[in-house]
Amino acid sequence: MTTTNTTAATTNNTAINSSSKNVNQDPGSYFIDVARQYSSPVGGETELEPTELNTVKGSGGFLVVSIDKLSVKYTSVNLHGHDVGVIQADRPAPEKRLVYYFEIHVKNAGARGQIAIGFTNHTFKMRRQPGWEANSYGYHGDDGNLYRGPGTGEAFGPTFTTNDTVGAGINYASQEFFFTKNGALVGAVYKDMKGLLFPTVAVHSQNEEIEVNFGKKPFAFDLKEYERQETMKQQMKVDKISLPPIVSYGLVRSYLLHNGYEETLNAFDVASKSNIPPIYIAQENGSGEQDIAYALAQRKALRQLIRNGEIDSAFSKLREWYPQIVQDEKSATCFLLHSQKFIELVRAGALEEAVHYGRIELAKFFKLPGFEDLVQDCVALLAYEKPHQCSAGYLLEESQREIVADAVNAMILLTGPNVKDAQSCLRSHLERLLRQLTVCCLERRSLNGGQGEAFHLHGALKLNSGKRAKCSHL
Repeated sequence: MTTTNTTAATTNNTAINSSSKNVNQDPGSYFIDVARQYSSPVGGETELEPTELNTVKGSGGFLVVSIDKLSVKYTSVNLHGHDVGVIQADRPAPEKRLVYYFEIHVKNAGARGQIAIGFTNHTFKMRRQPGWEANSYGYHGDDGNLYRGPGTGEAFGPTFTTNDTVGAGINYASQEFFFTKNGALVGAVYKDMKGLLFPTVAVHSQNEEIEVNFGKKPFAFDLKEYERQETMKQQMKVDKISLPPIVSYGLVRSYLLHNGYEETLNAFDVASKSNIPPIYIAQENGSGEQDIAYALAQRKALRQLIRNGEIDSAFSKLREWYPQIVQDEKSATCFLLHSQKFIELVRAGALEEAVHYGRIELAKFFKLPGFEDLVQDCVALLAYEKPHQCSAGYLLEESQREIVADAVNAMILLTGPNVKDAQSCLRSHLERLLRQLTVCCLERRSLNGGQGEAFHLHGALKLNSGKRAKCSHL
């Protein structure tokens, strides 16, 4: 499957919306959708950023823009309030991130130091200071005031003059504008403007000159540290939420039971015995502790074989213990097992054997709906000297083995004598809770007009585990 820059938000929505439909057709097809998620890179969404000033739209009669379109100078004589040299960036501030930020360096404060920095929308009148008209915010150097629409300033921060570096940013998590001076945070204010916003600067007295930095050069303000602190603020809010020990214990225990982690489950029970009373996982949709404890030893053994890349042995055990699971050779579960066998051959460098195996086992899936793209990804591994580095390299990650193991685990649970709901076999209570968290984060983002970082569950878990690991070494 050709790797695209599909966002994780879209991927999560697709998997969430399609899983119920696929479960009704073939429960194993849910794990095909999970495998597809890994083919899309997890990371920020691609947006064009401002790189220079918009010389077409600026009030050109009162300022001169440098050849590189990054410096402006006021060359007129200020006679009244409309003689402003104001100019926007060539593009609006990108929105699909935690923070956007830019800076100006005051090369010359001119006669009055009437320099401003801020944000405006596309309807802003290009003859006025940012903050003097509706749909604009501006931090002004001559009085240190913040202007936000009606033209009346309010005390905000220090004034700024020649050789000062001033910045303006948007914090999409808190929905605030913030401003800096010489690398220090001045303050923040609630962002009540909607839609696309353009970084905007203005000069308004003779010989005022500023240089704009959209990020090509290092900022005076430590933006990375600011972003880190903002992320930690969000994490601290989560950490303050208290769960009764019996609830968190039940979630973890049901996860270990569901996935067949028998040894870890036993160790967990021993470690928790002294401070957590015994609990029984209540039935939900026909699935209780008895159901998810079904065939625990067999599920553990098969998971270990698949995690070790021993697919032939896994097939052999399945045919011996649960022949109904592999009876349909064109099922989603059989595809995942056959494709993993092919992947293990590539991993081992047995390319001729992989080609032979692919022609026999993978070829049968190529024309079947729902498999063609993943078959193409598998075959693509043969075309590269370093397959780990190609677009289909995700197939060689350990996570792919886990997906196959999860699929087999779910299919065995489905053979249990008391199972009434296929959904309960696909995901543990903890995994269902995390899916709900993902949906809530996506919904919160949509309420902000789609602004802010996309929620990546794997990234959030990695960040949290990294933080805890760091704390443990202190």
